[in-house]
Amino acid sequence: MTESIRRSGEYEPPYDNPYATSPEGAQQHASAHPSSAQPEPAPYWGSPVNPEWPPPPAQPPAGPADPAGSAGPAAGDGAPKKRVRRPFALLAAVAIVAAAVGGGTAYGIQELTGSDTVAASTSTNVVPSSQKGTVSGVAAAVSPSIVEINAASSAGSSTGSGVIITSDGEIITNNHVVSGASSVKVTTSDGKEYTAEVVGTDSSKDLALIKLQNASGLQAASLGNSDAVKVGDQVVAIGSPEGLTGTVTSGIVSALNRDVTVSTGEGQQQQGGGQWPFEFGGQEFNGDTGSSTTTYKALQTDASLNPGNSGGALIDMNGDIIGINSAMYSAAGSSSADAGSVGLGFAIPINTVKADLDTLRSGGTD
Repeated sequence: MTESIRRSGEYEPPYDNPYATSPEGAQQHASAHPSSAQPEPAPYWGSPVNPEWPPPPAQPPAGPADPAGSAGPAAGDGAPKKRVRRPFALLAAVAIVAAAVGGGTAYGIQELTGSDTVAASTSTNVVPSSQKGTVSGVAAAVSPSIVEINAASSAGSSTGSGVIITSDGEIITNNHVVSGASSVKVTTSDGKEYTAEVVGTDSSKDLALIKLQNASGLQAASLGNSDAVKVGDQVVAIGSPEGLTGTVTSGIVSALNRDVTVSTGEGQQQQGGGQWPFEFGGQEFNGDTGSSTTTYKALQTDASLNPGNSGGALIDMNGDIIGINSAMYSAAGSSSADAGSVGLGFAIPINTVKADLDTLRSGGTD
């Protein structure tokens, strides 16, 4: 709000007579309201000043009588003094300004503190409001950020998934998808194929960061807040099970903080069928985990996960990534060919991923 400077002896036009901007305006206003019970105060014909600051004096000094003889009662003659009223419009304007300043202050505090509230408000832009809360809306909004990964090594080849986190091609996936890979090829949702290099891996969390070569303008996913996830929340999973790029499934979060144990040994890359050995509840699934293992707390979901979903996204209904799909249950004693979704899948919480990004960007812990 700018400040106006008033010259000595000048006062603002009457606050209850917004038409008093010139002698002609004052006469027109007077003729438009002939039945007014109170005489209009003498207008001031000087330069206009800002009506909002500084505030008007409680009672303007008595001025010379109006040439037309319409001046109000003289000061000291016993007549009651007229109270100057603040117009409603001025009060409303002040209230609006105060509200705007208050909102700006709150936003500034959130920005400075890095609170999760700001991230939550940003997430409302991921899925269009007309499609919010729908699986189709989430799929349409997030699918461009999910890729298929094909890794080749001396042990064979594997297919997995990944999540784009920067527009120039940084992608989060599972360590077991690219562990020991001699070459990595990535296909985006629009069919473009890129060569990627492994930037860093963290076998203790089964995470890896890869980077596409000569990529730009990609749609980065919005990373949410897995600490806010509750049992029963609806979720969507997107990945490339069995090489079927961009497959979408849905379900709920069925449990939190499940202890999932995976292998940390190199050479334990998932096999051609997309299986990954892991332990849960004291039992081994999808193969032998070996002697070197690590355990992490996982989100459990009944959204269908199948071989090839590893490294893909578990997404909330706002379109925010809340987990990286990493393991799936299959019945004990079943062969790799028989493995498939039975409503028990596991995902690495996205807050674990965010906390590990700097480590991965610097080469990881392996």
